[in-house]
Amino acid sequence: MIEGMSGLPDGTLGFSFQGQITADDYDHVLTPALDRALEQHDRLKLLAQLGPAFEGYDLGAAWADGREALRHWDGFERLALVSDVAWVRTAVAAFSLVMPCPVRVFANADLEEARRWLAESLGTMHIKRDGDVIETELIGTLEASAYERIEADIDAEIQGIDGVRLLLDLRQFDGWAGLGALGRHLALVRDHRRAVRRVAVVGNRAWQALAEKLVSRFLDAETRFFEGADHALAETWIRQ
Repeated sequence: MIEGMSGLPDGTLGFSFQGQITADDYDHVLTPALDRALEQHDRLKLLAQLGPAFEGYDLGAAWADGREALRHWDGFERLALVSDVAWVRTAVAAFSLVMPCPVRVFANADLEEARRWLAESLGTMHIKRDGDVIETELIGTLEASAYERIEADIDAEIQGIDGVRLLLDLRQFDGWAGLGALGRHLALVRDHRRAVRRVAVVGNRAWQALAEKLVSRFLDAETRFFEGADHALAETWIRQ
């Protein structure tokens, strides 16, 4: 049996899996709920708990589970699995490596922690423009949704500039939350590659090689990397 959870924020779905799970459970509970929610939201946060009463899947349910994952491959922003079942935890941890969104596995005793993780904001971006200089600050761990929120602002700032000077601040950046977020980052760089003529990247050495590789591959722009303590020097150089 699959039961929906209540008390979750808008855009978050939760399901409790109990007893032996069958294909009918997917067809009558989980699939309709996902379809309705995705009509209202581009991406969903999903909480799935396989509690002490969970007994396993029959063959039809296993097929339905895989089908739903493929059908909504890009429809999830974040997934939290709560379970003490060893084989389930191992399978989901392995599967998370190829998922386009962040996935975390929690023990049943940590259900409230899973709820908090789904509710918290992982990362954000700030942009500001001064003449033909656009400073973009990446903060925390970025999800694909962070790019969706900022794309219109970036388009508006770049419009009308003949040769953007980009100051990319990575001093508080912790990386991308899943392949989907990295894909959105690369798409954003690709879409504006002809508009940028100079790039200053500010951050720690751990990001230097990756930043230089991405910039050189997607942008035909003069690029220079600066240590985090040299932010003022980067500002001077980008305006020269």
